[in-house]
Amino acid sequence: MLTPDVTACPTRADASAPTPDTLAYSLTLPSALTSPTIARTLTRTVLTAHGLAALVDPATQAVAELTAAACTFSATPEMYLSLRFREGTLRVIAYDSHPRHTHPRLAAACDARRRAALWLLACVARACEGDWGFGEAREPGGGTRMWATVPYGGGVGYGRG
Repeated sequence: MLTPDVTACPTRADASAPTPDTLAYSLTLPSALTSPTIARTLTRTVLTAHGLAALVDPATQAVAELTAAACTFSATPEMYLSLRFREGTLRVIAYDSHPRHTHPRLAAACDARRRAALWLLACVARACEGDWGFGEAREPGGGTRMWATVPYGGGVGYGRG
């Protein structure tokens, strides 16, 4: 028999304030024209809450570009977005359900179309001394994984100078 102080179900309520190191969010969004706006708003709120307001401008731009591309390319009604801050770098990852083509010419044409859709993301990543790219999703179900990194040091200077 359990005493009133003991429970068979663990409970954990973290009352500490969010910090940059605890920034880890993932969500599924509809493949809809409204999703980039929702993702930008979420990103702004999350970064500010975690003490990373200095990254809001480049991060919201990166999130908007990745989310818009994922919604455009997704073959299903949903896409997935992930935000993580680790080792001084914000990592933004978007997944869409569009599979990589097996035919080389189709793959090259699709990659060119995706690169063109992400040209502004490339500019943001370069301005922040970050990285970006896309490739086959490693997760079950396939599709395409697109990402951008925004290092804190490069992101705080974004849009200045």
